[in-house]
Amino acid sequence: MLLRRTAYSCRYSDLILRFGRPVPELSMITNCVVDYLYDNHGLRLTQWNHQIMSPPLLQTYADAVSAQGAPLNNCFGFIDGTVRPICRPVELQEVVYNRHKRVHALKFQSLTVPSGLITNLFGPVEGRKHDAGMLRDSHMLDDLELHAYSPTGQVMCVYGDRAYPLRAHLQVPFRAGARALTPAMELYNKNNYE
Repeated sequence: MLLRRTAYSCRYSDLILRFGRPVPELSMITNCVVDYLYDNHGLRLTQWNHQIMSPPLLQTYADAVSAQGAPLNNCFGFIDGTVRPICRPVELQEVVYNRHKRVHALKFQSLTVPSGLITNLFGPVEGRKHDAGMLRDSHMLDDLELHAYSPTGQVMCVYGDRAYPLRAHLQVPFRAGARALTPAMELYNKNNYE
């Protein structure tokens, strides 16, 4: 029931014929299943998962990213924050208001690998929180510093957008600041965004 409900373009009313239950019961059942899965297996998403993030697999992910023409040969995944709009709350609107997107929202941070898996998920947090703030609160950099190494001991990294700080385990595009970007820097940025 939960898998069918989470399939794209499926509303609870679409499940009535298949499962023979009214919408409120379908909602309660799927919410109970989600709660059970999160309570018993949520650590696989919220903490470093050694089964899908082992050094040999990190190297495999990095090889796949590099094979697509990325200039980094040690990048195994991509991190970004996601803004999910919500209805405007009656109280404390400013807490969830995202000025950048100009919506009331909740935000999530996810780390994905080339296989399409979300290997780490953090959130929800208030919509006004900056991506760098979510990174700090999630302790993702601490996990990367402890675990993100190839089988040979090379530092492995993830790639994020300009909202994130530059670190050994977190690479970002070059920023055009006081000085102009060189053609090599522009090519690097272009190759990492495509």
